[in-house]
Amino acid sequence: MIRGIRVQLKPNNKQKTKLLQSAEVARFAYNWTLNKQIENYKNGGKFILNGKLRKEFTKLKQIEEYSWLNNYSNNITKQAIKDACNAYIRFFKGESNFPRFKSRRRTKPSFYVDTDKIQFTGTHVKLEKLATSKKKNKQQFNWIRLYEHRRIPYGEGVKYINPRVSFDGLNWWISVGIEYPDNIEISTNKGIGIDLGIEKLAVVSDGTVYKNINKNKRIKRLEKKKKRLQRKVSRKYEMNKNKIEGGEARYKKTKNIIKLENQLKKLSQRLTNIRHNYLHQITTKIIKRKPSFIVVEDLNVSGMMKNKHLSKAIQEQRFYEFYRQLQYKSEWNNIKFIVADRFFPSSKTCSQCGSYKKDLKLSDRKYICSYCGSILDRDYNASLNLKNYGQEIV
Repeated sequence: MIRGIRVQLKPNNKQKTKLLQSAEVARFAYNWTLNKQIENYKNGGKFILNGKLRKEFTKLKQIEEYSWLNNYSNNITKQAIKDACNAYIRFFKGESNFPRFKSRRRTKPSFYVDTDKIQFTGTHVKLEKLATSKKKNKQQFNWIRLYEHRRIPYGEGVKYINPRVSFDGLNWWISVGIEYPDNIEISTNKGIGIDLGIEKLAVVSDGTVYKNINKNKRIKRLEKKKKRLQRKVSRKYEMNKNKIEGGEARYKKTKNIIKLENQLKKLSQRLTNIRHNYLHQITTKIIKRKPSFIVVEDLNVSGMMKNKHLSKAIQEQRFYEFYRQLQYKSEWNNIKFIVADRFFPSSKTCSQCGSYKKDLKLSDRKYICSYCGSILDRDYNASLNLKNYGQEIV
């Protein structure tokens, strides 16, 4: 079993510059590879293999115009070329859309670090070729501090898989995969069904209810602050709008606008972190019960988002992130994770007698069965049906 660990880096200003330049090198190599493959395809040629492109790129670095590439790790460009080739292959297999060129503005800056060259201690990580000098005092520049100490295992026998350094617009992060032994323990506890919603985030078949954190006073206060900042940024742009011939307008970005945008980024990230942390707390509590299986419904979130009255509330609930966390934590703990069929009528079926209620509306928060007379909370009834669905499969 491979577990991914992500830790925030604490680079100084010079290291930040070098990290950003390394990400630009990876972007350049990716776009160069993609351009080569497209031109080759247009000319009727076959797919160019990864190894052949690497050799061609090595020759490119010998040209004086591209000699600046020699100041950065060779492994960054190697992996970028490989990633572009894999993206191209996936498109022709029908597994993804056609790969796009990486934009300086829109693409998240990131680059690969070689598994043999990377080194971890309890407090620092060593990256390859951040310092061009080979002097011992200059080599200290390669060591970057970690915010979380001893979070990533280190020492003999620890193997790192696919280490990547990335930038989210505010902070630098390092993510690495580490292999752990599989969990073979089989739980004998009862399985559970989980119904997700907007009013309450999750209702579990054992009666546990998890509230919607977006109704919290703290979140509401931060959301209000975010709206004010957004309006402030918008007003600043309008003030600095310059009209030119033809009726078009150009917006001038001043230092004050950049400061406000950075504040907005920090606030948005803070809200995201609070929501993700809440989901981690919930999913960990569910997993700690060690149920034999977990059943969730396959919601059509993209279809639900078309409702303009509920789209914002659905977006803030982060259903996909909830699924993702619950799924990988179930795999780590050897718990069967089941996704019910999208058209399974969990809300419209009576969990006691199995009768179907066709005229159930979204506004009906209680499920009243006309056959057996049972009265249950709508979401709790759905969670019981999901539990029964899982028992039939198991």
